[in-house]
Parts: sequence; structure tokens; C-alpha cells
Amino acid sequence: RYDELALLLAAGKIRDLKLQPEFTLQEAYTTLEGVRVRAIRYRADFSYERATEPDCCGEVHWLLVVEDVKSEATKTRVYAIKRKLMRERLGIDVREV
Repeated sequence: RYDELALLLAAGKIRDLKLQPEFTLQEAYTTLEGVRVRAIRYRADFSYERATEPDCCGEVHWLLVVEDVKSEATKTRVYAIKRKLMRERLGIDVREV
């Protein structure tokens, strides 16, 4: 998949390609009892911005795309939960490839 995205980047179809970007779904915190709870993070395979078609004013907008390459074996319960949290907390739909 990286090779395909690298070609799109070189052609100017996408921009700001990142490998294994990390998103924080919940910040770390300390409970009232003093117990430190680690942050919950999601690491995708790729993120990039893709151009939209020109709008009525002729402007092109760039939209964030987050991709994860998945097979049936890698679609775990933890992944499913984090994917839902990405949508609910950050407004980002993870695209499975």
C-alpha cells in the first residue's frame, strides 16, 4: 500500500503522507487515589490529505484520510473499539484497506 500512496504523493493527488501516525483517544490522568492511568492511543498505518473536487467557487479543499491495512486476523476487538473511539472522539473514520 505504501508504494501506491508514494505514487499518489509524487503525482500531487495526496499530500502530507505520514507513516504510522498516532492519535490520542484519551489523555493520561491520575485518579483521586493517586493511580496513574495511561493514555489510550491509536496508531494507524497511514494518514494523508486528499484533494476534493473544486466547489462552486472553484476552491479545492484537502481532507484528512486515515488508513489501516487489515485482514480478518488483525481485526481484533481492541481495534474495533479504537476505531469507534476515533469516530466518536475525533470525528475521523478509519478507512480499512
